[in-house]
Amino acid sequence: MSPEDRLLTDITFMVDSIEPMDSVESGHIADASAWLCVTNDVFRRTTAPTEPAKHLVSYFLLVDPVSGHILLGDHRKSGLWLPSGGHVEPGEDPADTVRRECLEELGVEARFRPDLGPRPLFITVTTTRPDRPDPHTDVSLWFVLAHDHQVPLEPDEREYAGVRWWTPSEICAADPGLFDPHMGRMLDKLKTLGA
Repeated sequence: MSPEDRLLTDITFMVDSIEPMDSVESGHIADASAWLCVTNDVFRRTTAPTEPAKHLVSYFLLVDPVSGHILLGDHRKSGLWLPSGGHVEPGEDPADTVRRECLEELGVEARFRPDLGPRPLFITVTTTRPDRPDPHTDVSLWFVLAHDHQVPLEPDEREYAGVRWWTPSEICAADPGLFDPHMGRMLDKLKTLGA
């Protein structure tokens, strides 16, 4: 088995190992699993977000294990408050994407939540830019990292207009249009961990 085939097998196992929280997530797992069975091109290979039309993303939430605060960034390109993360590069394990992006975007090393380790808690399949002639689909694996909200970060100003620690109740009380469309469901899934 080639390294690329082994990585695709590992990613498929990662997706299939996610315990769905609801029927939406069950559908997203089924969609991602079916896609992984018929493609060997899961990585975005160019700067154009539409090539390939469907590709893998690693999102991660920094969560303060004591206070429950969650870090979101005011993402310059999307205009939304989003978790950090990025497209998985060719030949890269999605957990390694988290490690790389955490350093690049926030200036700190990734510390996976101990009860989860380097495994995603949540998965979403989202068509972005649906109103444009070149929409694309992100298959996003959501990881959870532990970080004290009082420890300084060094956010990448090219990526974010700013970052902010939110309480889950602040996110729930805000306009849902300010966030990733699945943020509320991710918060619900975090609650299942006692977070």
